[in-house]
Amino acid sequence: MLDLRRLRLLHELRRLGTVSAVADALSYSPSTVSQQLRVLEREAGTPLFEPAGRRVRLTDAAIVLAEHAELLLAGAERAQADLAAAAAGAVAGVVRVGSFQTASLRLLLPAMNAVRVTHPGVRVRLVEAEPEPALEALRAHALDLALADEWAGTPHPRHPGLDRIDLFSEPVHVALPAGHRLARAGGAGGAVTLPDLARDPWATGYPGGGMAALVRRVCNEHGGFEPDVRHETNELTMLLALVAAGHAVTLLPRLALMGDTPGVAVRPLADVELTRTLFTAVRAGADRRPALAAVRTAIAAAGVSAAGGGG
Repeated sequence: MLDLRRLRLLHELRRLGTVSAVADALSYSPSTVSQQLRVLEREAGTPLFEPAGRRVRLTDAAIVLAEHAELLLAGAERAQADLAAAAAGAVAGVVRVGSFQTASLRLLLPAMNAVRVTHPGVRVRLVEAEPEPALEALRAHALDLALADEWAGTPHPRHPGLDRIDLFSEPVHVALPAGHRLARAGGAGGAVTLPDLARDPWATGYPGGGMAALVRRVCNEHGGFEPDVRHETNELTMLLALVAAGHAVTLLPRLALMGDTPGVAVRPLADVELTRTLFTAVRAGADRRPALAAVRTAIAAAGVSAAGGGG
């Protein structure tokens, strides 16, 4: 009898490529992963791995087994969800949510407050994570739900094993110091052109993230210049503080600019329409579990409220 837990290790090895990556994703030691894969090979009764330098390569038999493992894991998750739904006299359980700072503040926290009232048996566990790591953790079963974003022009890959629901799309604006030369150009709502910001220092998110890629892409394509990026942080409060203190300009979506932002002037961009889409993702079939469905529904409701507020 093949063990489902060991089949999951094989599935992750095919997806991630190395034993060390599987160990990191599932919080095991590499030696434990290797030992369990050797046990699986004995259970299968046929070679599953062959050496390839410092790595191991999956045999044809292992690839076939990994494909079946993906189906078995998805089926097991649906079975657990259906069992929870059938047994639930009350909606209860732990839901692990990976979310980044702005979405946590504006969407997840209101959703948690609502769930605490409507379903007091549900416990939401927040894990702060940027979208790409959150989606990877979701695929590795380390999270139950990812609350993520996608910037115009830099879409995430669509994984067949994940169920994605878009919440809303929002415009991206320029954030300027209140004393900036363009802060009062054309009146309080006057649009700013990107070439006018070619000489300014910029702040962005971490390299490799969607925000950093967006800033460089739109400055190159629509402004005709390479931005002078002097500050890199994923902390919204620090980004706004840098702008307010006159150290940088940046691009931020509307949700990040809701509320009191003293010292920061927000202006639309002229001649280019930029958007960000927020979405939730779960493993396919997992939200048949009542607790997870309740949390996802509450996040969607918070998204409706946020999309309707602040213009």
